[in-house]
Amino acid sequence: MLFFFKSLHIVGFVAWFAGLFYLVRMFVYHREAQDDEQPKRDILTQQFNLMEWRVYKIICNPAMMLTWICGLIILYLYGWEWFKVNSWMHFKLVLLLGLTGYHLWCKGMIRKMETGHLGISSFRWRLLNEVPTVFLLAIVLLAVYRNALDFIITLLGIIGFMILLMIGARAYRKARERNPKI
Repeated sequence: MLFFFKSLHIVGFVAWFAGLFYLVRMFVYHREAQDDEQPKRDILTQQFNLMEWRVYKIICNPAMMLTWICGLIILYLYGWEWFKVNSWMHFKLVLLLGLTGYHLWCKGMIRKMETGHLGISSFRWRLLNEVPTVFLLAIVLLAVYRNALDFIITLLGIIGFMILLMIGARAYRKARERNPKI
């Protein structure tokens, strides 16, 4: 029974992350559509909003629920004593709460974009699209290394990874300014 729920948990978080990556990438294009001429702008805005809601409701929400439900069942099957002695799981749960907050924040962003409030630049959306990557890296490291993980070194590594992502995003922006077809 444990392996069944672990399998569903993995399927859930893979779909959840895929949905979040796709959703925020659509935010990038939605924002960029605002620079187009009419009527193209209105057509694209309407289409992106429809797609964003569909990804959120059909992929992200069910996948998040599957991830949480199966994860909590797994915790129940392992038992309270196991949970108390495995501090890595405490950190993992904190990260999952943060990811859930990001998920809900994305819903708020869909609503804002739906009403025309697009205050975030497409570059900032590109950076925000990497937030799930950081969560994914941290959660996977915790799940694989568990209590053997040196949290300080891991934290420094994740911060370094975030810096590399930022440098990569800035380099991409500069390359795109030189050649808009990239």
